[in-house]
Amino acid sequence: MLIATPDDQIAKVVEWLNSLEPVLPQQPIALHTSGALSAKVLAPLKEKGWTVGSLHPLASVSEPRSGALALRGAYWCVEGDPPAVRTGKQLVRDLEGKSFSIASNLKPLYHAAAVMTAGNVVALFDVALEMLGRCGLKKKEAQQILFPLLLTAVQNLEDKDPAQALTGTFSRGDVETVKRHLAALKTNKLPDALDLYRLLGKRSLQLSKRNGPRITRLLKSR
Repeated sequence: MLIATPDDQIAKVVEWLNSLEPVLPQQPIALHTSGALSAKVLAPLKEKGWTVGSLHPLASVSEPRSGALALRGAYWCVEGDPPAVRTGKQLVRDLEGKSFSIASNLKPLYHAAAVMTAGNVVALFDVALEMLGRCGLKKKEAQQILFPLLLTAVQNLEDKDPAQALTGTFSRGDVETVKRHLAALKTNKLPDALDLYRLLGKRSLQLSKRNGPRITRLLKSR
């Protein structure tokens, strides 16, 4: 049994399954596809003899057709009871993917990392589009302009440590450029972009370790 519903519907599906009187195989297995929830959400089924687990793909799915293609070859997080984990890993192999496991209590942290990598990057890209909109570019044009830049950054990350993949102002320690950026963000009244620039800039400094103290003071004071 594969439960592929929104997270807040899983408990209802479990309740519905428990209300049935099906003829079950000797060792029925249930897997859900939530990233944030562990196999523990299926505990009521386990009490009735099911083996339970979770199976979550690390793939960005925005629509069915391309999303289905993205699942093939993806990495999948599998956890739960050993028989359920074995079944989940076999499903991943059938999809030509790769599987890994983490402790069940760390599923929320794992899923937050996935959101940081995919969902939050999309949100950050949208902020950049807003910034170019203030420069007079239409959103579609700005998207076409920025996407190749994003793609090169992703390609740099494919086989490099983030510290080695980092490029641009913070990697060079360009203090005066940072001043201009902060001033422009304040002048154009872009508070979200300003907060993100400061926060991510500090993380970039940790990666670059170049002219860190001077720029760190600048980010805190503006």
